[in-house]
Amino acid sequence: MSKIPYTRNSPLAQQKQTQVPADPNQPVGALHPEHPLLEDPDELAARLAHSEDFLRRNKTILLSVLALVVLAVVGAFGWYTWRNSQDEKGQVAMYQAVNYWEADSLKKAMKGDGQYDGLESVASEYGNTPAGNLANFYAGVGALKEGRYQAAIDYLEGFSSDDLLVQARAYALLGDANLELGKSKEAADLYEKAATHNANEYFSPGYLMKEATARELAKDYDGAIKAYDKIINDYQNAPEVNEARQYKARVEGLAGK
Repeated sequence: MSKIPYTRNSPLAQQKQTQVPADPNQPVGALHPEHPLLEDPDELAARLAHSEDFLRRNKTILLSVLALVVLAVVGAFGWYTWRNSQDEKGQVAMYQAVNYWEADSLKKAMKGDGQYDGLESVASEYGNTPAGNLANFYAGVGALKEGRYQAAIDYLEGFSSDDLLVQARAYALLGDANLELGKSKEAADLYEKAATHNANEYFSPGYLMKEATARELAKDYDGAIKAYDKIINDYQNAPEVNEARQYKARVEGLAGK
């Protein structure tokens, strides 16, 4: 019986050419994965033709989306540039007003002097900028000093700050304006908000005293007692503690406790 000659096409040669993976769990042949697109040029051409057809059929939609994206980017950049420009103008406009404020010339600080804008104008014209935001705070305090309590509320409600102490102060000033308008409950809620906004031993006890007073005026004796208790228990070293104890005893008498 003649033997099958050993050639590269013989079964024996094919067996020897098959590589066995080092990982016994990896199937034989996994070392040579087949990619249908690389193995079949017709399949690659068909997919490219399909993509071209999709682009051709949706050309208008795709261009519209692209245009919207470009407009959004350009618009955002333009708005950011304009806002920075407005902020710079607002700071320049507010400079003299702040000088008048520091010189205790409240009327000129608020209304201007005929040559330079006052805080009210800066707050109105540059309200969406950091300079206008700060002008709202100044104008709110100024209106409160002038006895224009609703105007003070309007300005202070237009102010916001990342500085927790300054924002707490703004809440307290809003409480003052509401209290002057006879809105005791609203004032008490704002004082409470001021006291709990970055609560601390330096300012929170004073805000809580104001809250308790406003709740007394609103005949909310339980709420007033709660505020006094918070001073006594949470801020034992505060100078307001003795006063809080005295006022608490008085309110308990009013509440019949």
